[in-house]
Amino acid sequence: MEAARHDVPEPDAFTRPYWEAAARGRLLIRRCGACGRAHHYPREFCPHCWSEDVGWEEASGRAALYTWSAVHRNDLPPFTARTPYLAAVVDLAEGPRMMTELVGCPEDAVRAGMPLEVTFRDGVPVFTSTGR
Repeated sequence: MEAARHDVPEPDAFTRPYWEAAARGRLLIRRCGACGRAHHYPREFCPHCWSEDVGWEEASGRAALYTWSAVHRNDLPPFTARTPYLAAVVDLAEGPRMMTELVGCPEDAVRAGMPLEVTFRDGVPVFTSTGR
């Protein structure tokens, strides 16, 4: 029997497409058919205009770093074994902000606005520097 994961929510019928896509290396966001704006985290309605005319689309995977914090202590599994790590908020190229983790980036090289691209760790989207 596989151990329960504590670093991802339990997928339900609504979020299953997001997590299945992530397991295949694709980042999905939701876009509103009424106002045209994209949003993340996935919701069944548009947080901008409240329309229920929203659908999935694949994001480009490009982002810019908005803010970050180095986490040196976290007592919750599985994060304890990952410390230190860089918790981050990124601005996706499509517009929404997303909470995530920076990987493969030395803390002293991180700067606001740096270009990032999505990568996946165990079916979870994380971001790394594009090196530009």
